[in-house]
Amino acid sequence: MIAPSSPEGALGAAPGAAPGYSELVESSPDALLVVAEDGTIRMVNAAAERMFGYRRDELVGSDHRLLLAEGFQNALQGLFFNLRREAAQPPAHTPVALDGDAAAAGADTAPVEAYGRRRDGTEFQAEVAGALLVTDGGPGENTSQGTGEGTASMIAAIRDTSHRPATDDGLRAAMSLLSATLESTADGILVVSSDGEIAGVNNQFVSMWGIPRELLARRDDAAIMAFVLDQLQDPARFAEKVEALYADPGAESRDALHFRDGRTFERYSRPQKVADEVVGRVWSFRDVTAAKVAQDRISRAMADLAEQSAQLKALAFQDSLTGLSNRQMFSDRLAGALADPGGTDPASTAVDVLLLDLDDFKEVNDILGHHAGDQMLMEVGRRLRTCVRPCDVVARLGGDEFVVLLIGSLDADAVAARIVDSLRVPVWIDGTMLRPSLSLGLASICEDAVDASELLRRADVAMYAAKAAGKNRYMRFRPEMMEALVDRNNLEAGLRLAVDNGQIAVHYQPIVSTSLGKVIKVEALARWIRDGVLVPPKQFIPAAERSGLIVEIGTEVLLRGCTELKDWLQEDSSRSLAVNVSGVQLQHGDFAELVLAVTESCGVDPRQLVLEVTESVFFEDDCHVITQLVSLRAAGVRVALDDFGTGYSSLGRLQDLPVDTLKIDQSFVAMISTGTEQLPILSAMIDMAHGLGLTVTAEGVETAAQAGHLMDRGCDALQGFLFSRPQPEAALAPALDKAARAIGAMRGDRVPGSR
Repeated sequence: MIAPSSPEGALGAAPGAAPGYSELVESSPDALLVVAEDGTIRMVNAAAERMFGYRRDELVGSDHRLLLAEGFQNALQGLFFNLRREAAQPPAHTPVALDGDAAAAGADTAPVEAYGRRRDGTEFQAEVAGALLVTDGGPGENTSQGTGEGTASMIAAIRDTSHRPATDDGLRAAMSLLSATLESTADGILVVSSDGEIAGVNNQFVSMWGIPRELLARRDDAAIMAFVLDQLQDPARFAEKVEALYADPGAESRDALHFRDGRTFERYSRPQKVADEVVGRVWSFRDVTAAKVAQDRISRAMADLAEQSAQLKALAFQDSLTGLSNRQMFSDRLAGALADPGGTDPASTAVDVLLLDLDDFKEVNDILGHHAGDQMLMEVGRRLRTCVRPCDVVARLGGDEFVVLLIGSLDADAVAARIVDSLRVPVWIDGTMLRPSLSLGLASICEDAVDASELLRRADVAMYAAKAAGKNRYMRFRPEMMEALVDRNNLEAGLRLAVDNGQIAVHYQPIVSTSLGKVIKVEALARWIRDGVLVPPKQFIPAAERSGLIVEIGTEVLLRGCTELKDWLQEDSSRSLAVNVSGVQLQHGDFAELVLAVTESCGVDPRQLVLEVTESVFFEDDCHVITQLVSLRAAGVRVALDDFGTGYSSLGRLQDLPVDTLKIDQSFVAMISTGTEQLPILSAMIDMAHGLGLTVTAEGVETAAQAGHLMDRGCDALQGFLFSRPQPEAALAPALDKAARAIGAMRGDRVPGSR
């Protein structure tokens, strides 16, 4: 190795240099360079200019790596590091002082093979040797670096060895590939000797850890370790891991490092071997922060999904409002109970379904709002749970419909009765006392095998039977209930076909005036002849109202009546046509407009039309119904209150209702047998109506005695079989004549002086 014998003066004729020393350096065949600690060229000799093709002023101040080929640019830096390490060890001899202010050390360091690069880009094989140059900084100068006695530089001697026998080109290629690989990898690489000294790093390692290059240049391994540990969340664990690995040189390790700034590195360590001998350890660091963030997000998402799955599972079997089981849970438990009754004891195999809904629950929502309705449903659910055992299932099917499943119950009827009684206790909601009631249907497994849907259907049939029986009660399913339901469905289906096919007929029944002794009014009545048999109106009219077909039937009766009786009405303006109107029809917003449009299209004076309604249309104080009737009366249409005396409205309200005529129900007329009875209620109704300015018509008159009694009591008009049965339009003329003769005979038979 070439060991230069002069400091700065050797390459630049420093003051006080020995005579001829500069000439010796300048005449050296080897390129001599003084390289600073940061890699900057401070001085060169003439041989360096000739070898590399650069002028001296172009080299001084430049980075020394300018003169090294790709793959060998760290050769001088590695040599410099080795010299510094050796200089830090106890010296074997005292360095020779040069000119009193500098010393060279480390002359024993072995030269290294490298490739130089000339200015024209050509490369040549070279051998590089170096010596550490320590210069006294003088008073006040920082001397904490290097050997601790001054500022360190390196004198590098580069010898062109291209004239020597050709070396293994494969070695150079391998070195170049190794260097390129280390610098191109995304991992930070650190190589540490078995003594714990840093042997090499790649640029990615320096960048990842943010280690200052001047710190690396000082080769202060302790300072570098302190810099590394200061960035970690758990530096003690890192240090313990390093110590453990160096205690077991052949071990491999993989773990993760967590930084204080949130970064995460994946660390891998394996021994470095030369000819099966461990000479050091290679550390590989990979920044997995982004991957960890993504993994954390995935983990959080999976946790959220798990939580949502649990919530969905709960929702799948639980009613969100009441906390009771829902339809799915009930269906599963019912199916399970039917599939596996659980024993041979009849009590243990009993399966009962109690289906119920609240009576008139819609009114709670309409009057107090849906919040109050929800409070009511929650209270009902709570009460239901108190009426059954913990093992029984109480579920809300939706809306105000609940179901209870009893398995192995000894007395399902007692449970049903207890549930009905529990709902009779008032409920206070927002300061308002409510009295809930329910209709409950009970169905049980009998000798015939039934599936879950059939058992629930039977409970449903029984529940509607309870509603029809007056509500606020329970009823057990009986086979005849199903038969009645089938009959009702068949009736409604047949009625639908009859309406669609125009098979609803209109019959007319005369109404006679007791004072005029003639027919003054005809009532149009809907008739349905099914398979040649007349279906009683009391059967199909309720079915029509339930199904909504009454709207179409009522419109057809009105249209047919106005059309077929147009000529009869026009003959005498005192005559009128009476048509029954259902409350369902009055609920339609355009009913009044429809009535007036029909009379106009048929050429009938609205003043000749009488609409007969029952008391039930006024039960709910429906302002809309009242408004429509008032509008029709303003157009001349008259209103009759049909079946008077059978409803539940207050007689005091009668004066406020938009009606013109009272029709006394035939049940009161039937009380008249001989005509001599004292019937104060009947007389009071007639007198009250007259006192309110209303006319009175009695319906259901079948005998002369009944007619005479009513005439004596001042009844204005009579209607019944005594005068004529309802007849189709073709037979109306004879019916009118018969009625006229009958009333005329009644008037002629009257006792003189009577009314």
